[in-house]
Amino acid sequence: MSPVLIARELTRHYRLSRGLFRPAATVQALNGLSFELTAGQTLAVVGESGCGKSTLARALTLIEEPTAGSLQIAGQDVAGTNNYRQLRRDVQMVFQNPYASLNPRRRIGDQLAEPLAINTDLSAAERRTRVLAMLERVGLRAEHYARYPHMFSGGQRQRIAIARAMILRPKLLVADEPTSALDVSVQAQVLNLFLELQQQFGTAYVFISHNLAVVRHVADRLLVMYLGRPMELGPAERIYRKPLHPYTQALLAATPSLHPEPGRQRVRLAGEPPNPLEPPTGCVFHPRCPYATERCRGEVPALREVDGREVACHYAERFV
Repeated sequence: MSPVLIARELTRHYRLSRGLFRPAATVQALNGLSFELTAGQTLAVVGESGCGKSTLARALTLIEEPTAGSLQIAGQDVAGTNNYRQLRRDVQMVFQNPYASLNPRRRIGDQLAEPLAINTDLSAAERRTRVLAMLERVGLRAEHYARYPHMFSGGQRQRIAIARAMILRPKLLVADEPTSALDVSVQAQVLNLFLELQQQFGTAYVFISHNLAVVRHVADRLLVMYLGRPMELGPAERIYRKPLHPYTQALLAATPSLHPEPGRQRVRLAGEPPNPLEPPTGCVFHPRCPYATERCRGEVPALREVDGREVACHYAERFV
């Protein structure tokens, strides 16, 4: 099966003015991400705030062009095509805030039908039929078609946002923290809805979250990011069972659990993430890593295969 998404050394830098008499600075929001994703597969992207997750989402949804590297979506090279209309049909996004992602002045049915009106030749009656079918798929009823967003709860609004993203049956869906604004009881329902729709349409998901407990139930592969760089990438269950990067270990240790796994390495992070305008030399994680050595401070670790996943750590073998 050919991949739906191929990213090679994906990079996104921003030039930042620091005043009249100071030179401009560069923020390395993304720095060399490489991964593939096939139809029906879910890649979960996790990390602290500022690690580059949302920048990755903007690059994948064609909101921003990468500074360097290559990106292929559904077999098309994003940098070498003018067919953005088709690409934007193939890639859709679900945003974090269900209260801000819907137009409060338009009926729900009209908002779901708009992508069909722009991107297809369906008649008004056919668009209405497809919208009603999609509302039913996400757990809403036909009478909701004529209602406005303020008449729905947060969980229902996120269902509507998911329906709008899936109405064109995209090949790739990027979900940026889609459950963080919802009650815990509603989060599970929304995650189950994502899984049901994926089984029906075979859509590939990039699921962005800071909560490792949430993505464990939906992820096939896991990408752990820190300061714009990949720290660990591989099969989700393998990483959850035995994380090899100290940063992944710290994230999992900080995740609340009713049944902690015995013998799991407990790593506690000290301090805050470094200033992205002045990233550390060597491994970007070394100022907070309890295992850091002089080699970590002076040499950037390559992303290499260890125990069935890729890890950017000089000493990953010690945790196997």
